[in-house]
Amino acid sequence: MGFGGGGDGGDGGDGSGGDSGTDDGSDGGDGGSQDTIVFGQPGALTGSFDFLQPGVSQAADAAVSHINDAGGVLGAELELVRRDTGVDPQEARTVATQLVENDDAAAIVGLFSSEINPLWDFLQDLQTPVVTPWPGSTFLDTRGGDKGTADDVSDDEWVWRTVVGDTVHTAGSAVYALEEGYDTLGVINGNTEGERSYVEGFLSVYEENGGTVAERVEVELGSSSYQSALSRLFDADFDAFLVSMPQESAITALSDWSDGGYGRQPILSDTLAQQAVIDQVGSDLHGAWVASPGRSGPSYDAFESVYTEHGDAEINGWTPPSWDAVQVTALAIERAGEASPEAIQRNLGPVSRGEGTVVSTFAEGKEALANGEEITYEGAATPVNFTEHGNVFGSVTISTAESGGFTETTEVPAEDVREYVAEGDY
Repeated sequence: MGFGGGGDGGDGGDGSGGDSGTDDGSDGGDGGSQDTIVFGQPGALTGSFDFLQPGVSQAADAAVSHINDAGGVLGAELELVRRDTGVDPQEARTVATQLVENDDAAAIVGLFSSEINPLWDFLQDLQTPVVTPWPGSTFLDTRGGDKGTADDVSDDEWVWRTVVGDTVHTAGSAVYALEEGYDTLGVINGNTEGERSYVEGFLSVYEENGGTVAERVEVELGSSSYQSALSRLFDADFDAFLVSMPQESAITALSDWSDGGYGRQPILSDTLAQQAVIDQVGSDLHGAWVASPGRSGPSYDAFESVYTEHGDAEINGWTPPSWDAVQVTALAIERAGEASPEAIQRNLGPVSRGEGTVVSTFAEGKEALANGEEITYEGAATPVNFTEHGNVFGSVTISTAESGGFTETTEVPAEDVREYVAEGDY
């Protein structure tokens, strides 16, 4: 989803993460012959979304390990420097600056919607590719990428995302709701960019296809009770209600909903497909569903086999995109023959959306490039066929809350939601 703000900020971290640290004389993103190439990963080590970070970190670390085992990028050792932002925009600005200026990062493989959107102009001025597994914001539907002109960076907007945008999986959720006969909706959402974005993406498809919103209530996050907001919401007549809030606030709101005996069908935003939500809200939540980015990328099995060797962090909807972000960025460098930010920016499109040899890992891509072949990387989360705006397209997974957790119950194919996405270049 387009993650909301909040969190405690962070102290910038200490470079903790996979193979971190740059005290080896590396010239990072300056191109040319190097012993070390650095990627920077801003992360949610603290804050409202820290529960999702372990899977994202493990995927990135596994990707780095895989790349180095395959001989490294241009024969250099790839290192990952991870710094905490707490999903706070001002801290994210500081961290991004540190990663580029102090850690010599050639690319940034992180940042959330709630950080990217307010920092857009800053990120354009930074002119370092941001290839991120996090942001769902509709803001990025027509922003970012290379505009389809790989050799001309003058019109580029330096953000790419390896996760499907909110427009895609909220469209899948809205289509599913209408197919299930839920024609009237109530909405409760947090007052941050990410939560609003998720709702707007859902409603744009829901209302255009005959659905009606009976009532929408926006709330401050972090409240100790949402009973008054729920009372206003449930005064209206509707079949189902959509909840778009970070986990802690959502648990409070849904517990109040359960205690109040309000009933009706809950539809949850994607980050809420967590065992902790069911455990703390209770059995009234059984039957609630979540639509999240699918895990149906062509190379998912290749990713999973490497990922499970590097730890036991739970895979979530942003884990495979984290692997893809590192893999495709490394392949861009390999094709370019240098690790400068501009070289990466010029090559992300060509290694992902061309007609070359299909590869599912960096190792395969490195070998094909060495043989003089063009390549197209197909990822773990999606085919990573970057659009001109740096977006990807994939299926949507519907998961339903049960006593043992959220169980994947159906998948909405990419083709079924494609027509609802505004950008026509998918």
